[in-house]
Amino acid sequence: MNYTYIILDDDPVSVERIRTLANEFSELNFISSADNYTDGINLILKHTPDLVFLEIDPKDKASGLSLSLINGLLMYLKELPKIIVTTKSKDLAFDCIQYEVNDYFLKPIEAIDLVKLIHKLNKLYNEDEVLLVQKLKPKEKKQNQEEGIQINKNRKSFILCVKSYGDHRYIDSNEICYFQADNNSTDIHLKNGEMITAFKTLKHFETVLSNPFIRIHNSYIVNRNYISRIHTGNSLCYIKKTTIKLPFSKSYKANVDFIISEFANENYIET
Repeated sequence: MNYTYIILDDDPVSVERIRTLANEFSELNFISSADNYTDGINLILKHTPDLVFLEIDPKDKASGLSLSLINGLLMYLKELPKIIVTTKSKDLAFDCIQYEVNDYFLKPIEAIDLVKLIHKLNKLYNEDEVLLVQKLKPKEKKQNQEEGIQINKNRKSFILCVKSYGDHRYIDSNEICYFQADNNSTDIHLKNGEMITAFKTLKHFETVLSNPFIRIHNSYIVNRNYISRIHTGNSLCYIKKTTIKLPFSKSYKANVDFIISEFANENYIET
């Protein structure tokens, strides 16, 4: 089996090392590299590689390279490429488990890392082949496909359960406008103006949430479906049918650019 790959890393030395090692393996075919979030997303959508080597703790935080790139891809793709995290520290390993990345390589990457990766990929490919030969009757196949489509349609909406001292509060995700950090807890703001406090950090919610929830600031995760206006000059996002304006920071500017591009790709007229 051959596997195409893209490298997302703002360190050219690391990019060159991965390329040099991978060149020794005929199974690995390089496509391109990028040093920031936006270019990385665009490359993946354009080429749909099998693998993405992703640095999640870049030298330049303004590059936007992080695990949030996975959330960005989920907005567009039903099936993600296999994400291979590359970084210098083990500190982010737990976060990567939450995102279900396919592998976690510590820098500097060694040839044996790629040997193990190829074996793992080949094993997965062979298991998939076994599943494919299990034939379904046409009616069953159609039913399964329809059920799969329905599941994908429903993935964006879910119930968030906030638990506190035996109290279980169930919140429809469609009702949530934004999350606001408050030390070691998080305030959840609903469209009806109500606020609910969850005793989890904003980082926790960033880890478990995906489309349409996007982090735009150290203190805010916004539901992009409730954004009515984005003012890039003042670095503000406006919330629909309220006077609330949420700031976004330079370190999350790539996420805001992504939201803007999302709106542009929908049923959209610009005047």
